[in-house]
Amino acid sequence: MAKSQQELISSMTDAELVKNLYVTQLLICFIALGIGFFTFDSWNSFLQFFQLDWSSILLYGGGTALLVVGGDILLMKCVPEHLYDDGGINERLFANRSVPHLVLICLIVACSEEILFRGVIQVQFGLFWASIVFALVHIRYLKKWFLFISVVFLSFLIGLLFWWTENLYVTIFTHFLIDFLLGLQIRKSKGESAQPEELMQ
Repeated sequence: MAKSQQELISSMTDAELVKNLYVTQLLICFIALGIGFFTFDSWNSFLQFFQLDWSSILLYGGGTALLVVGGDILLMKCVPEHLYDDGGINERLFANRSVPHLVLICLIVACSEEILFRGVIQVQFGLFWASIVFALVHIRYLKKWFLFISVVFLSFLIGLLFWWTENLYVTIFTHFLIDFLLGLQIRKSKGESAQPEELMQ
């Protein structure tokens, strides 16, 4: 009998789980390149969505991230703890990582996922499909209604931010900062007694 995703994840060591994350993000990059190759008229038509506008990146990207993280922390204090239970995956990914490794993980995830979901799928197929596919890719949340709704909401929010700014740097920074701040929170609350591993150990 085939193992469920939860059983497969539980059988992995933390190091294997991190390596699996990197492989998944690499696959997402290849998918983005493949879809983009057949849907964009030229490389320049894709690169136009990368605008190094620091005021927009910091104000809109950073501001949105801080609002999301603040709202998330508030909800964690108001709703039952079991609604936030993802099977301990995020804790295993973030709790014992060093800060530089945490930065690297969050940066890779933000870049690969925003390029695919916003830069390719949303541009070519629209906000609705980008948000739905983004939520479905986070398969471990499908049986967790509260987490699934949260992911759908977050995806629509970031999608609206991209629709408004047309700047992938803004959404990449938003995605990165949300993951990084929540990762730091997990690391602080769960990993204080553990020795963080060396970068890319």
